[in-house]
Amino acid sequence: MLLESVDVSTHVKTGTLLYELLDRFVERVGEKNAVQVITDNGSNYVLAGKLLQAKRPNLFWTPCAAHCIDLMLEDIGKIEVVWKIISREIALVGFIYNHGGVLHIMREFTRNKKLARHGVTRFATTFFTLQSLHKRQKALKRMFLSTQWI
Repeated sequence: MLLESVDVSTHVKTGTLLYELLDRFVERVGEKNAVQVITDNGSNYVLAGKLLQAKRPNLFWTPCAAHCIDLMLEDIGKIEVVWKIISREIALVGFIYNHGGVLHIMREFTRNKKLARHGVTRFATTFFTLQSLHKRQKALKRMFLSTQWI
C-alpha cells in the first residue's frame, strides 16, 4: 500500500537524506507499526538502512531481493561467452518480431506462443528471453527448416 510519495528530484540522494526521509516516515506511522524497510541496493540506500537500524534496533532493513538477483544477472551477462549468446538471442528475437512474415510463421510453429522480449532496464528479462527461446527450441528449429521459411 502506498502511503506517501516524496519528490526528491531536486536533491542529491545521499544516504543521509534517504535516512532522514525513511526515519521521518517511520516516526509518522509509529515505530511499533514498522517492522521492515526494503530499499534498493545502492550504497546510499545501504547507508540509510544502517543508520535507520542503528537508531531503531527493532526495525529491519533489507535490500531488495529482486534487485540483488538483477545485479547478479547483470554480472553474469558480462561474461564473454554469455554475452555472445545474449547478443545472438537479442538479434534473433528482434528479427522475428520486426518482420511480420517471420512473426506469422513463428506463431504457426509455436502454436501462438510468444517469445519473451529483451528489456532495456532489467537484466532478468534477458534470461527470461533465453528461457522462452529454449522452451520453443524445437518449434523454432522446425520453422527454420520448413518450406515456408525457405
